[in-house]
Order: sequence, then structure tokens, then C-alpha cells
Amino acid sequence: MITREFQNGSLPMLGLGCMRLPLIEGGKNGDIDKEKTAEMVRMALEGGIRYFDTAYPYHEGNSETVMGEILSRYPRESYLLASKYPGHQIAPSYHPAEVFEDQLKKCRVEYFDFYLLHNVFEKSIETYMDPQWDIVNYFIRQKKEGRIRHLGFSSHGKPDVIRAFLDRWGDELDFCMIQLNWLDWSLQNAAEKVHLLQERKIPIWVMEPLRGGKLIQLTEKQQDLLRKADPTRKSAEWSFRFLQGIPGVTVVLSGMSSPEQMAENLKYFEKEAPLSEKEQALLFEVAEQMKHSVPCTSCGYCLKGCPKGLDIPFFLSVYNELQVSKSFNVSMRIELMEEDKKPSACIDCGACMSICPQKIKIPEKLRDLSEILKTMPSWRAISRERTKLAETQRNGRK
Repeated sequence: MITREFQNGSLPMLGLGCMRLPLIEGGKNGDIDKEKTAEMVRMALEGGIRYFDTAYPYHEGNSETVMGEILSRYPRESYLLASKYPGHQIAPSYHPAEVFEDQLKKCRVEYFDFYLLHNVFEKSIETYMDPQWDIVNYFIRQKKEGRIRHLGFSSHGKPDVIRAFLDRWGDELDFCMIQLNWLDWSLQNAAEKVHLLQERKIPIWVMEPLRGGKLIQLTEKQQDLLRKADPTRKSAEWSFRFLQGIPGVTVVLSGMSSPEQMAENLKYFEKEAPLSEKEQALLFEVAEQMKHSVPCTSCGYCLKGCPKGLDIPFFLSVYNELQVSKSFNVSMRIELMEEDKKPSACIDCGACMSICPQKIKIPEKLRDLSEILKTMPSWRAISRERTKLAETQRNGRK
């Protein structure tokens, strides 16, 4: 297993993300197949994986419980367990101590090796920064007491959000998890996030290395481009080798759903084989084909002309991303905005379009984006439902 240096030791580079565990046949998201999951954990430990990443809302709250049950069969020092505090979810109030104690109980441990503040983004940063909830300070205290060995955070937010959070709490944080792969290198501005974390010397944890399977569901034309470069390499291997070449990437979390996926992914981390610059460029070429993107360069000229003060470059980046996949992590950032700052607030004056160097029909794209967002389930409603479910389950365990 490839390893990466971390503080005074090293970590296996591949970890198991526990958001997409196998389900029983015909089951819903919370109906985890314990037998298959146990087999995957056995394979993981035998193959060199020690890092298991779960979270309070995963699998309707059952991921922590199942992983705690299975991992309790092994010596505590043989595995590294990570979980997260759900401060990104919409709730009338936040109780970090209650949730943390419940997580320790569910996971059958006395401490977490790694613990994250879940999804610091444009809206949730307000919750994490709010002194009335004292969320970050609470977990800093748990770290000092030894109940958390390493404290970090995950983020689907823009680089400015990550920068602001690090400006406030960077001295207390050991790592940061971002969505990183060769498509999101440009689509979600992951390149800038990586550069920021490298500058701050913050180790990088990777989520969505295959973008939920999107990066192995290529068209025949896209697959042909990769096969011509290396006919022996599968799509998943291209994605993992890409990450092996990025300085600062320490742990790659893959949400494997079957023993077969586990066996395949383990092979790609037996020895290091990062991509060449030419191979990286080929992946970026495929990425451009996948995006069908609006050619916005984020020059910002449109911002000066918009009488409504709309964040047009951001909206166009969201539009491009939703052409690839309908992601909650993207749409929620707009859903939680004030109404007069959403793309639907565009008055179609055309001022932005008249000064756009790329001649993008911006009002038209903002209307299209507004229509796309109407078809997507409400993140606010889903978040509240998850919070309610978690509270019910927690009260049942008291």
C-alpha cells in the first residue's frame, strides 16, 4: 500500500469512504448489507487500508452504527476511524456535545482518530463561526482531552470560504477534505483549492475521486482517447493515478460499494505510478468534452455592470457543473441565498452581456439555470428531514 507522511508518521493513501456501503437487495439507503460490508472491511485491513471514514448522516444515520459494530471485532489500534459533525445541516439549534457523545456510542470507541467539521460552505460557515453554538471550540477541547486525535474539516465551498475558515481556525486544524478529481480540477476550481492548501501546508484529504462513478462512465469516444494512450489502464486507474501525482494529497477516500470494487482499487495503490504531464493533459481534454461548458473565464467584468449585484461567474460555474451531474452540494449553495441574489433575480437588462469578453448570453443562461434548479429537490427540506431523523434516533439511544 502506498503511504504518505503525516505529522510524525505515515498513513495508507487509500481509505474506505462509508457513504456508499452495499445495501441489502431491494433495500433503501439505510438498509446496509452488513455481511458484504464486513467482507469489505476484512479485505481492506488485509490489503493495507486502515482509514475508515463515516459521518453522522450517512446511510440515514446507520453508517456509524454498522461500521462501529464491524470494526469492534478488531483491535482498536489496527484501524483509524473518522467521523464528522453535521454543522452543515439546517437545524433550529446545534448541540455538538450531544452529537459527539452519541457518535462515540454508535461507533463503539472512546476516541476518533480523525474528526471533521462537515462541509464548511457559504452558508454553514456562519453556523461554525457562531459563538452561541461554540462548535469549533468544543471540538478543539475534545482534541486536547484526547478524544479526537486529529481535527479537520471538509468543504464543498468556494476557495474564499476555505481561506476564511483557515484564517480563523487554521492553527487548530490538521487537514482539509475537498472534492478533487481531474474533472473538478477546473469544474469546481479544485486547482485553486489545492494551491491554497499547499500554501498553508494543510494536508489534503480527497473525496469523490471518481465523482460517484461519473468518471468511469465515459462515452466510447472518451474511452478511446484513454485507450490509445494506455490500452491496459481502466478509467478508475486513470483517476487514482492522477491523484497520486498531486503534492499534498495524503488520503484518498473511495466510496466502494462491493468487494469487487475493493479488490480493484487496492491494486491501484500497491505501488506509486503518477501520471505524466502529457497524460494529465489528456484527462483535462476529456474533462472539457464532458463539461459542454459556458466559456466563462471569471474575469469579473460582468460584475461591474450588474445593477442587482449578482455573482454571475459563480452562477455560470454552477450552470456548467449541473450539466455534468445534478449535485445537491452545488444547488444548495444557491438555494440558501437571499431571493434577490439568486439567478432568478436577473432583470434581463443585458448590461452584463454587453461587456462580456466571451460574448456569453448571460441572461439566457441565468434563466436556464433557474429552470434547472426548480427541478431539483430542496436541500433545505432534505436537511431538515435528516436532522429530525437524527434527533429521533439519538433520543431512542438515550
